[in-house]
Amino acid sequence: MRIEIVAVGTELLLGQIADTNSAWLGENLAANGVASHFHQAVGDNHDRITLALRTALARSDGVIMCGGLGPTQDDITREAIAEVMNVPLDRDPRIVDVIAAFFEKRGRQMTENNARQADVPRGARVIPQAGGTAPGLVCPVGNKVVYAVPGVPYEMAEMFERAILPDLRDRMARAGEEGVIASRVLRTWGASESSLAESLQDRIDALDGAPDVTLAFLASGIEGIKVRITARARTLDEVTALLDEEDAAVRHTIGERLGDIVFGVDDESMEVAVAGRLLGQGLTFGVAESLTGGLIASRLVNVPGASRWFKGGVVAYDTQVKFDVLGVPAGPVVTEPAAGAMAVGAARVTGSDVGLGITGVAGPDEQEGVAPGTVFVGLALPGHPVETRQLRMPGDRERVRQYGAISALDLLRRALDARSA
Repeated sequence: MRIEIVAVGTELLLGQIADTNSAWLGENLAANGVASHFHQAVGDNHDRITLALRTALARSDGVIMCGGLGPTQDDITREAIAEVMNVPLDRDPRIVDVIAAFFEKRGRQMTENNARQADVPRGARVIPQAGGTAPGLVCPVGNKVVYAVPGVPYEMAEMFERAILPDLRDRMARAGEEGVIASRVLRTWGASESSLAESLQDRIDALDGAPDVTLAFLASGIEGIKVRITARARTLDEVTALLDEEDAAVRHTIGERLGDIVFGVDDESMEVAVAGRLLGQGLTFGVAESLTGGLIASRLVNVPGASRWFKGGVVAYDTQVKFDVLGVPAGPVVTEPAAGAMAVGAARVTGSDVGLGITGVAGPDEQEGVAPGTVFVGLALPGHPVETRQLRMPGDRERVRQYGAISALDLLRRALDARSA
């Protein structure tokens, strides 16, 4: 089953709005075993939208169109679909009533142009709205299908999961593609996409042409590189066994060539991985931040139940705070020894078993003769000498701070793993 995504909106072409919908749809289609070989973006022009739709239908089994279903005159996706279907638009009075009730609940009067959202190409099926006014559409075009959803991201995602994905699965079953499709994402930190791909080339070659298991790489910026394993089988038990087998093979291959860079699975963030290790070892944690200005503490408190293991943090941005509060010895503060002293001070001030300190230069200018992008991390674990590390981070000021935060947490993760080994 091949699905093409067509994003509608002149604002997308002008760069005024980023096309996050196509990215979300592409990821979720792939996670459900549906191929998406082409993405298009087209402006609010009737002729160009119909051309984009005809082109998509010529090379794909179905199309998901995002946007252009609203009440204004430039919302013309319905008209374009009706032309391609060669059918008229019929106004559905039941949808008009739903839209009117939506406005009434908010104490507002529905204007007449909102009724345009009730125009349905003859023969199409409506996807009712759950949180807005514009319904979606399921439109048969011969033996193919066009899905139309609003451009509002949460409305689009809700309709995809509630209506489009089940319909796609039914179509795949009727085409003899039935079975269970599942994915597992291994999350990594500390390797580039190219080095990760090179390390897994043997696995990729082994799976080449195999219909049941595939590997893909997803670069996720400050959250690292993800390796997605997708498997297909007749039953859930069979697909789980395939995922487990390939998971083990991928981890072994990566571990042999790049070390312990896998920190989590699926939605398991770095802070969740750290939390699990601290809880498992019965340890509490405190942090002292300069460079990152509270980013690490903010990530940690996103973890439910963080109060059981996270005691608190000190944002020691000013040099004197490092001296007076954390007990850093007088002298340069953008150094490995200073980061180590901050880690010891963080554990002492917060009454924690484990302390982490981070300092450095985010830029744009150097500090104490240290170049921008230089990060120093200190780690104090019970029964171990203080560990320090110097890191180099790429990018502008914001990326240096974000990369510094997750890199420091990754050092903590690795140290806790070594402690429990």
